[in-house]
Amino acid sequence: MRNDHSTSVGPRLGARVRRLHPLDWLAGGLLLTGVIAAATGLLPAGPAQDQMRRIGPLLAFLATVIVLAELAGRAQVFDVVAAWVARAGRGRYPLLFALCVAFASLTTITLNLDTTAVLLTPVMLALAGRVGIAAVPLAMTTVWLANTASLLLPVSNLTNLLAAERVALTPTGLAAVMWLPQLAALGATALCLWVFYWRRGRRGADTYTPPPVPSPDDRVLLAVSSVACAGFLLAILVVDVPLWSASLVATAVVVAAFAVRRRAELRLSLVPWRLLVLVPGMFLVVETVNAHGLHELLVRALGSDDGLAGMLRTAGVGAGLANVLNNLPAYVAGEAVVPAGNHHQLLALLVGVNAGPLVTPWGSLATLLWFERCRWQGTRIGVRRFVLTGLVLAVGATGAATCALALTV
Repeated sequence: MRNDHSTSVGPRLGARVRRLHPLDWLAGGLLLTGVIAAATGLLPAGPAQDQMRRIGPLLAFLATVIVLAELAGRAQVFDVVAAWVARAGRGRYPLLFALCVAFASLTTITLNLDTTAVLLTPVMLALAGRVGIAAVPLAMTTVWLANTASLLLPVSNLTNLLAAERVALTPTGLAAVMWLPQLAALGATALCLWVFYWRRGRRGADTYTPPPVPSPDDRVLLAVSSVACAGFLLAILVVDVPLWSASLVATAVVVAAFAVRRRAELRLSLVPWRLLVLVPGMFLVVETVNAHGLHELLVRALGSDDGLAGMLRTAGVGAGLANVLNNLPAYVAGEAVVPAGNHHQLLALLVGVNAGPLVTPWGSLATLLWFERCRWQGTRIGVRRFVLTGLVLAVGATGAATCALALTV
């Protein structure tokens, strides 16, 4: 009996290991590397514990907000809005373009850039197929705005949560500082999207056929999910509550509604396990590298100028490092170098790591997730064109947003 059991367990375990996505291996490898560094003393215990305490609330927020967004997607919130956007465009591409930019921007600002990459990408690509719209312009709108629209609120990007904590800014306080940089980044993004992907010579059509009026499967779940998402946004903007607690309450409401009306949808796979492994691994590894040479290199690269020249330099270095590594470890490494009182320089670093990682597919986790979703949907993205157009936007959006930041601080 024991031999039969062990014989059956082995193949099942092997099959599960073979099904792991490359990002799962990356996440597990980073966490294992970080744990080994802490266990062997390569990473001192004090900094390791400080980083883990710091990211605890971030992980709670990340887990709950992604479950909220995933369930909202299953309740067809995004499908209904996407169909409404296409209908509101009335078959005219310029109007559809403006509405898609607004839709993707709003999703990123209010529900996190990874939500835009994971949930909005397949919705937009499916919409393209239903109404005869070219898929690549919609796909590029999603991925670029998932990054460049993530400057305004702490909820928009994990890097924003870290920066807001460092400079002691509430959600409304961060928005008061970043509204003009956000508009500048959106303007640069819209211009590049139109020139590179949406103009007549690129999209290949003059008009499109608007889709029919959407008919949701469960109007109660649609209503509850919509109200919960709106309530979450209202709570973080108006009430002084921790982000993780606001997202937890909103998620609990939606989970309760699904438990009553569609219990089978509630599975452990809703929890973003990969991210919950990847994020602490990144923090530990970057802290280890910082302790062994990266810190000194960045001290020389970033300098300590808190004026416009220093802000542009810092944003540029942040954008470059984000494209080489990833935006989250790039911010963590840069933050450790920026002097404590240089809030302008720190916010410029934030601009660089948010609006700049558009050149390499691994520049941000959202971009990695977006590439994966496009592959699943059968949409081919030319890497060479992605890199070249992304480089133009990265320079333009980072520069414009940093100059705008200098006007608001």
